[in-house]
Amino acid sequence: MDEVKWLSNDEQVAWRAWLAVNAQLTSRMNRDLQSKNGLSLADYDVLVNLTDVPDRSLRMYELGDKLQWEKSRLSRQVMRMAARGLVERRECLDDRRGAFVDLTPAGLEAIEAAAPEHVKLIRHVMFDAFTAEEVAALTKLYQGVLERLEVKPPSVAADGSAA
Repeated sequence: MDEVKWLSNDEQVAWRAWLAVNAQLTSRMNRDLQSKNGLSLADYDVLVNLTDVPDRSLRMYELGDKLQWEKSRLSRQVMRMAARGLVERRECLDDRRGAFVDLTPAGLEAIEAAAPEHVKLIRHVMFDAFTAEEVAALTKLYQGVLERLEVKPPSVAADGSAA
């Protein structure tokens, strides 16, 4: 049996700091989006992914892959958002089992209203305190972790949009 290589004290501190940052940032983003825009972080994540594609429409399975959500979670989320008019679920004519999720005008309006404040929060807590070199180092570190998780890191165009 392989022997476990336990985390060093420094690794343990780094790991727990990352867990705390992840939990607290997720909670803060959710609270801010909810109080300022009436959106949950899950709503925002769906809307962002739909705005990232040219036709503002994705197959359910594609959206699920991008979000790393189980089918049941995605289905419930899309159903709630459709009831509020943010997205529309459209059956796929080529595949009876498949469906599309389309961004509605109300969904586009919601993301456009929420994005500026959301970006201000992210800039404040994540980037304002870092130099360009530190941001580059973070990018390299995060992309390395994604590669070890066998996830293709997202590519981003020069204007900051997903490529």
